[in-house]
Amino acid sequence: MALNIPSLSRRNSARLHPVEPRFAPLFCFGLLTLSCALASFAFACATPFAAFAVVAAATLPLQSALVVTLGAWLVNQAIGFGFLHYPVDASTIAWGFVIGAAALAATAVSAAVLRATERVGAVVAIAAALIGAYAAYEIVLFAATPFLGGAEAFTVAIVGWLGLVSVWWTIGLVAACEIARLFNPMRGRQAVS
Repeated sequence: MALNIPSLSRRNSARLHPVEPRFAPLFCFGLLTLSCALASFAFACATPFAAFAVVAAATLPLQSALVVTLGAWLVNQAIGFGFLHYPVDASTIAWGFVIGAAALAATAVSAAVLRATERVGAVVAIAAALIGAYAAYEIVLFAATPFLGGAEAFTVAIVGWLGLVSVWWTIGLVAACEIARLFNPMRGRQAVS
């Protein structure tokens, strides 16, 4: 009986493995949905989609990560319009779709950065993915301001504060994934082959 100890190589070190691969989409969707609900009530329009994008991209293949991110965006919109009483007008609805597009762009950029940083340490790879995701998210949002207004919200103070919020959410979500991995009952059984 040989022990199958996970490789300590640096390849794919930024990949999060909180649960078995077959349960990863459901786990990630649950984690991000719950997180999105909490963030939506706490921050309304400032939900940290860049952080969600990084965790989705680090946990799942790109297609699944995009679906999970889209699900989190839908939860955010349902809470916004259903509970926070966002105005139902063309501008607000358009901004909702722009936020969804920005979240998907952040997820795609996160996945690309994680692929490009496969051989560096996990902290560096995830930090780089967050920087890329946040930049993509903000660029997509800013690109919509000539059409939808709101450029005044892109001050250094606001963008910096939202970036910091994303950093803290990323740390918390990665910690939640690592805690889930530690308490995963299948982890011990998988080590013995």
